[in-house]
Amino acid sequence: MQHKATIFWFRRDLRLQDNAALYYALKENKNVVPVFIFDPTILNKLEDKCDRRVDFIYQVLEQLNTDLHQLGSSLVVLYDSPLNAFKKLAEIYTIDAVYANHDYEPAAIERDTYIREFFRAKNIAFKTYKDQCIFEKSEVVKEDGLPYTIFTPYSKKWKSKLSSFYLKAYPTQNYFSNFSKTIEASSFPSLQQMGFQKTDSVFVPPQVDIAVIKQYKEMRDIPSVAGTTKLSVHLRFGTVSIRHLAAIALQHNEAWLNELIWRDFYMMILFHFPHVQNGAFKPAYNRILWRNDENEFDKWCAGKTGYPIVDAGMRELNETGFMHNRVRMITASFLTKHLLINWQWGEAYFAKKLLDFELASNNGGWQWAASSGCDAAPYFRIFNPYEQTKRFDPDLKYIRKWIPELEDFSYPKPIVDHKFARDRVLAVYKDALKP
Repeated sequence: MQHKATIFWFRRDLRLQDNAALYYALKENKNVVPVFIFDPTILNKLEDKCDRRVDFIYQVLEQLNTDLHQLGSSLVVLYDSPLNAFKKLAEIYTIDAVYANHDYEPAAIERDTYIREFFRAKNIAFKTYKDQCIFEKSEVVKEDGLPYTIFTPYSKKWKSKLSSFYLKAYPTQNYFSNFSKTIEASSFPSLQQMGFQKTDSVFVPPQVDIAVIKQYKEMRDIPSVAGTTKLSVHLRFGTVSIRHLAAIALQHNEAWLNELIWRDFYMMILFHFPHVQNGAFKPAYNRILWRNDENEFDKWCAGKTGYPIVDAGMRELNETGFMHNRVRMITASFLTKHLLINWQWGEAYFAKKLLDFELASNNGGWQWAASSGCDAAPYFRIFNPYEQTKRFDPDLKYIRKWIPELEDFSYPKPIVDHKFARDRVLAVYKDALKP
């Protein structure tokens, strides 16, 4: 005989505390089965089978399962398409409802649309909630109801709308007794069964360093110091609550709060303008005649351009899955403006390598650097890597960490002359953008 159950579907919200949909699932139901689905259609697109993100998720799930065991429950982990996974679950349980948090990426919206049709046919309620941002979709719009495309007025409206209501934590712990009471032996598919391998990634629960946040404005652009929180990966996978972080930011540092607002902004842009996933936000920028030299792109990827600040950033990315945010801007500007290589090539490379990869923010950052996005840097703003080094790594501490051969003959000469590259890109952009 099938047991009646409610499913909570973990997605980008891998935590038990302060989780919107999980709160409502537990508050409204008595037998909540927590589920995570490894989707092969997503995993199969990952070329590197030592992907740190997959390993990170896997370790988080193991910790979640341990925590659930202490509550007398367990996590169900499936390796299948969501549709097939729910078909299998429907054979085991009489499912009355599935709870999940919103996702705003086009592929996720498409997935939820066809999953909803399956649930409707089975008379299963599908209840979804806002969780991974403070304001979503059309919650912060202009007076005429249209979405903002410029950050500053968006951020002002965002801040004016903010109240303690939006920062209040969901007290999931009050209803933990409503998790299903079946402790099952771990039946997780292994990384190897899914075609992946263990990496050097080690999951450490998110640590909020108030001292770093307080000094964020002064220290955030210096890549040689620990001046950023490195919480982006935890926001990406939902191992920390955005409400918790926004409340801390509001109390301690507006500059850090602005970074969280940028995240909401880019999610809103992707939701309202999904075409940015496949092309320029400003259509005119699709006319740019990129050089797309594959040899030069390979050198950029490998950190062998002969521009130390660029190469240090790329080597940090390749070795750790992380890159300092100031250096992300420098490397992106260099690829698009110095080498005239399509920003989508760089966006795709970052998407493969960044542990904190998030489609909306990655796309927004690359289109900002290429000047093709909403509220982007003007096309004639071209970062000078030498000047950037003088300002943000004058003692070469960051550069020497990643380029030990800096003073050796083995370090390559610059791939292109800065002044030549600047004149070239200005000419190409002007030609493409002329009326």
